[in-house]
Amino acid sequence: MAAPRVSIQTADFDVSAELEALRRSDHRVGAVCSFVGTVRMANQGDKAPQVLSMELEHYPGMTEKAIEAMIDEAHRRFDIFAARVVHRVGLLMPGDQIVLAAVTSAHRGQSFQACEFLMDYLKTQAPFWKKERTPQGEQWVDARVSDDQALARWGIRAGNAG
Repeated sequence: MAAPRVSIQTADFDVSAELEALRRSDHRVGAVCSFVGTVRMANQGDKAPQVLSMELEHYPGMTEKAIEAMIDEAHRRFDIFAARVVHRVGLLMPGDQIVLAAVTSAHRGQSFQACEFLMDYLKTQAPFWKKERTPQGEQWVDARVSDDQALARWGIRAGNAG
């Protein structure tokens, strides 16, 4: 049985195992592109406070449905065979993996584009809420204008950043 296209989980994931499961049974695959996002200690260069931890929350059911719709849209836009998104929630520390987006296709160009599209979409449209803990305290992280601009290049307007 094939792995689900979307997994929201607290546990870490094994990138190698995820990619193997995605391409294993499809001998048409000539390209696999993946992106792994991790928790970093600072967000905007040396000016931002050090991130001690990050906590991600979501609405179970709604989040998976939204990401499934993103994958469906990637299939409409790009010539891809399969896509998989694994996103962690809960308490995460610097260096921890947060997200995996992986795409298979016959040729690398379509995989690269679809993977980038999925990440741009995830950053702005997926219903996750992120709280960072720094030496100055805890704060909810707002969407960034640059994330909205990245999504706009795909012809999708998002007014998330203030």
